[in-house]
Amino acid sequence: MSEPVMDREVRRRLAVLRHVEEVTGNVAMTCRYFGISRPTYYTWLRRYETEGVDGLRERSRRPRTSPTATRAEVIEKIIHLRQHYHFGPDKIRMYLERYHDIKISKSGVWRILKRLDMCRLPASQRYKRHDRRWERYEKQRPGHHV
Repeated sequence: MSEPVMDREVRRRLAVLRHVEEVTGNVAMTCRYFGISRPTYYTWLRRYETEGVDGLRERSRRPRTSPTATRAEVIEKIIHLRQHYHFGPDKIRMYLERYHDIKISKSGVWRILKRLDMCRLPASQRYKRHDRRWERYEKQRPGHHV
């Protein structure tokens, strides 16, 4: 891979590795000079030796697995209860615990609904206060008969 095509971070890491080989020959001095730790240097060196220049690229820090993530079946039940029964997070939590023996927190249900953009019900399905729920009929003048 040519030098101009590589991104800035790869060039910097390659410069650190070359500085040890060509200039000082001392890892500790080079790490102090560039402001990195020695384990970081050895990580870059190991990747460079096994993968070449591509090993010096930035990698994702996202975990490969999430063992404590909510199972897909539970998420499907939450979606079903929200879409068909218009339950809120607390009622969904209570329903899952009572009828399916699934323990999940109210905030966990809310985070799942928020992630799926289902945290707010449509205006036609939201709770309305009792005084605004019905439009009251009033006669046009007192004593008017229907």
